[in-house]
Amino acid sequence: MISRWRARTGTSVHGYFGDLFRVVVLLIALLMLLPLAYLLYRAAGVGLPTAVNLLARTRAVHILWNSLLLTCSVTTLSLALALPLAWLTVRTDLPGWRIWTILAMMPLVIPSYVGGFTLIAMFGPRGVLQELLSPFGVERLPSIYGFTGALWVLTLFTYPYIFMSIRAALHRFDPSIEEAARSLGYNGWQTFLRVTLPNLRPAITAGGLLVALYTVSDFGAVSLLRFNSFTRAIYVQYLSSFDRNLASLLSLALVVMTIILLLLERNSRGRSRPRYYRSSAGVVPPRQRIPLARQKWPALIFCGSVILMALIMPAGVILFWLLRGLASGESLVPVWTATLNSFRAGVMAAVAATALGLPIAYAAIRMAGRVTNFAAQAVYVGYGLPGIVIALSLVFFGANFMPLVYQTLWMLVFAYVVRFLPQAMGAIQMSLLQMNPRLEEAGHSLGLGNRAVFGRIIAPLARPGVLAGMALVFLTTVKELPATLLLSPTGFSTLATQIWSATDEAFFTRAAAPALVLLAMSACSILLVLMQEEKDVRE
Repeated sequence: MISRWRARTGTSVHGYFGDLFRVVVLLIALLMLLPLAYLLYRAAGVGLPTAVNLLARTRAVHILWNSLLLTCSVTTLSLALALPLAWLTVRTDLPGWRIWTILAMMPLVIPSYVGGFTLIAMFGPRGVLQELLSPFGVERLPSIYGFTGALWVLTLFTYPYIFMSIRAALHRFDPSIEEAARSLGYNGWQTFLRVTLPNLRPAITAGGLLVALYTVSDFGAVSLLRFNSFTRAIYVQYLSSFDRNLASLLSLALVVMTIILLLLERNSRGRSRPRYYRSSAGVVPPRQRIPLARQKWPALIFCGSVILMALIMPAGVILFWLLRGLASGESLVPVWTATLNSFRAGVMAAVAATALGLPIAYAAIRMAGRVTNFAAQAVYVGYGLPGIVIALSLVFFGANFMPLVYQTLWMLVFAYVVRFLPQAMGAIQMSLLQMNPRLEEAGHSLGLGNRAVFGRIIAPLARPGVLAGMALVFLTTVKELPATLLLSPTGFSTLATQIWSATDEAFFTRAAAPALVLLAMSACSILLVLMQEEKDVRE
């Protein structure tokens, strides 16, 4: 039976070690599917009539409309910011374009709930602007809560996803195609609209999908700004209702919405698979930057306005409230405890995700077959699930079947791994793809066993991807909010939960210090990833 299984899977790893390896990979994949399986089990026990009644009671259609409206609006406005920013920094002689490029990517380190905190602290009823205008008789500012505030925050802190995608596509784009269009009589705008923009469609679609998925799964911004989307409705139902079946049904509805977004992105690529590369060999001519001339100042004003709203204003608001808190005697001791807890949970999640992602990444590349392909695809299901859905399913599962690990740090770390394992796996896969498989064959031919080949050949060559994957998982773990809120042990405070609880009660001075520390930790993680990428390029 084992020999027939090995023949069907078509693997290149022989012996019982290969069979054991496949079993381990399959078990890891099934473990990652546990939250989704339990949600399906929970919803199946409700029954269709009861499910329809429960969803109608919570106005699920209205919540769906809110989520769709916010997702489409954020994606559209993010594209409106990212496309001109990418064009100006890559294709024009914008003064200081290198600095603008770095600054345009930096809002990515700011979590949405920190962005929501800064918006409330600046423009809210007890914010900075209200205090500045109160001597002039302004007692109340227009409300920033609801759709407008959520749209503002999510747009400013998600546009870098599209910006980086378009920027990479512009770097790969052959300038001779545009030159050919101009030789046919097209002016600058016609060339951009008819030639350049259609070639940027895959990059725009990929970046837009990331923005849409982030918006659908966001919990912090919509909760702080009181916008009734799916994630906020699920959390409210979990806290306020003794019947948790409705929370499970809403979670499944959110999963369906996420799957629909993924299918729409796949269909948008089309069946014909058009080419976006050069049809002939040759050296790509050097790209000449387009002179802005009179448009230089409007371009600088546009770039400065985006950076002011997305980076400088949030950092300034955090520093303002931090200094005010220190002047009033606010203690920093809880911040250091939360920092230590966030660091510990982030390191544990990074190590666990890397340890579980390495065998799956290796199997997906070196042991192609039905079992390994299923395992590699199953892992990405967790990445498509919003954090609050994963947390809610693990709350139900732990309370009913594993009370010993319920509300322990191990359950919280497991939720992080389910959510962010594909980040570690993707980075490791890139290193393994660059590794010549003949090196492993040479090691076996010299008499080395599987363990020695892994320790002497595979591990050193995969180290850059492992380190990059660990840094990415750590970065996203310390920022994760809903899973931490629902699954953290009693008394286990992190930077994310401190920011959320303090902002929810309008204690802005108490939220400033953990927000600043969280930004510093996130910036250091991104810096490590960039340094590792530059090291890989040099090598």
